Amino acid sequence: MEKIYIGVDVGSVSIKVVAIDENNEVLFNSYVRNVGQPIDTVKDELAKLHNELATKEIGGVGVTGSGRQLLGYVLGADVIKNEITAHATATLHFHPDVSTIFEIGGQDSKLIIINDGTIADFAMNTVCAAGTGSFLDHQAQRLGIKIEEFGEIALTAKRDVRIAGRCTVFAESDMISKQQYGFSKAEILKGLSKALVRNYMNNLVRGRKLKPVFVFQGGVAANIAIKKAFEEEVGHEVIVPKYYDIMGAIGIAMLAKDEMKRTGNSTKFKGFEVSEEKFETTSFICKACPNECEIIQIKANGKVIAMTGDRCGRWSNSVI
Repeated sequence: MEKIYIGVDVGSVSIKVVAIDENNEVLFNSYVRNVGQPIDTVKDELAKLHNELATKEIGGVGVTGSGRQLLGYVLGADVIKNEITAHATATLHFHPDVSTIFEIGGQDSKLIIINDGTIADFAMNTVCAAGTGSFLDHQAQRLGIKIEEFGEIALTAKRDVRIAGRCTVFAESDMISKQQYGFSKAEILKGLSKALVRNYMNNLVRGRKLKPVFVFQGGVAANIAIKKAFEEEVGHEVIVPKYYDIMGAIGIAMLAKDEMKRTGNSTKFKGFEVSEEKFETTSFICKACPNECEIIQIKANGKVIAMTGDRCGRWSNSVI
């Protein structure tokens, strides 16, 4: 029986599920909103996958994203890796000559520098909302624009207008001011696109030397105005891959396949019905630095299986 490999990317805004074959061809993919019930959402998407690929054998399962520890435990994942590794793996498969990866999701953004096919450097922004997809969603809603139409409308602008994009509060205030001065919605959307890219460059690039080939992925890559703003910023073409919105899930599926091939082990996947275990959630305040992050602990059978909420990774990286 032909084997397939499942990849799950659990983010704070969306959940992506894919299945690939031995040749890394995508046989199934889904992208759904995370409505606060990641286990139930993944369960539903796995049921769809099973209906479409019931004749295939599961060769391995990989999980990535901010919720990877919990879902990795629930599913019985063979590989649990961070998003940087997963995104780079998929990008290098589809664009082996890539040097710079821009990734912007709903709640965070990433910069990955590739040198000779390996990750040489990276940066993440998980704190400032003004550099993420949720920022664009909120501002489009305020202007009465569908987010799917944001890019096309922005590119019809006849004039440039600068929007203060370092902070969502300043951006909203500046948008209101510019509207009062008579700038059109298209011009303000164009200004927002450039503001997001400026914010990205200021927060993540910070003097790093960027080289082509440039690849832009994550849900925000669907916005053609953001793509154009990146191209104007770097002075070069920016590629949006075919599977721009599910690259993390594809990458972790590929890593799961490689791991199972390397070890020769059978998958630990618990099955499509997904574990019905009860989970206990508690929290505490970390005093290790002035941020005093609230750390969320998730326990199964009295054992801590996942921790999240820290900005630095001190706790979330301590549970495998």
